[in-house]
Amino acid sequence: MYQVKRPPASTTHPIRNTQYHRLRWGPSQSTDPVVVMVHGWMDVAASYQFMMDALSDEFVRTRTLWAPDWRGYGHTPSGGVDNYWFDDYLADLDFFLDQVSPDKAVDLIGHSMGGHVAMMYAAARPHRVRRLVNLEGFGGPDSAPNQTPKKRGRWMDELKSYYAGELALRPYASSQQVAARLMKTNPRLARSQEGVDRAQWLATHWAKENATGQWDILGDAAHKIMGSEITREDEILASYACLSMPVLAVEASDDSLSKWWEGRYSLAQYHARLDTIAQCKRAVIQDAGHMLHHDQPAALADLIESFLA
Repeated sequence: MYQVKRPPASTTHPIRNTQYHRLRWGPSQSTDPVVVMVHGWMDVAASYQFMMDALSDEFVRTRTLWAPDWRGYGHTPSGGVDNYWFDDYLADLDFFLDQVSPDKAVDLIGHSMGGHVAMMYAAARPHRVRRLVNLEGFGGPDSAPNQTPKKRGRWMDELKSYYAGELALRPYASSQQVAARLMKTNPRLARSQEGVDRAQWLATHWAKENATGQWDILGDAAHKIMGSEITREDEILASYACLSMPVLAVEASDDSLSKWWEGRYSLAQYHARLDTIAQCKRAVIQDAGHMLHHDQPAALADLIESFLA
């Protein structure tokens, strides 16, 4: 299995009616800006471990780096909710920064959903973010207001499905089966022994053995409820216009975005949004898919370290 070079410290702290689990690398305190890394949908904070191990000793020695499990993921309880609203991630992040860097702007990194959260948070609180790194946090396609009634109906239907147990995440017989699922979702992990080792290690953090010996995914099934909000292009552009800090938008060489939205939202449209940001640099990680921090952690670490220097 993968051998961790820099094991993190694991702690919890109360945030808004739940106990937030967070990982910390580097010194407990530093004069350099704190780095905060937030993960994506159905992922966990430990997902950043491979990138952390690829950073230089000098960088980690002088930086405090934090990665929380979002509520309802990893080892952070849901807080008693039965569905999740996007703006709650912004509020949780705001409370989290109060804890880890109350008086100084942080360097904020977000992947996928976490990347979009980071962009929207930095727009609302620009004074709290020194530099921003968005890892494939594309957001979604523009929606028309007349889609709202249908989305609200779907949201209520999904809530009923949740309570009926129809959205439950199935358990796996072993951590090896969890690893196989990870490699099915991201075939690049299966192409080398190094990738297989990463998948097997990640499986033990992405899932947990239960009392019957099966492995449960560490993600609340309520995250499968998509919510009733619609995505508005004008609102996203208005938020991007508030991003006064330097932004690094990192993409994988694979175009996952076009596959997901099948013509409704393209990489070119995302790039057009990025063009409205005052200080935005784009970069592409070669031979990588959406989970680029699993596929090419060393290349990503070099890119991030250079940008945050």
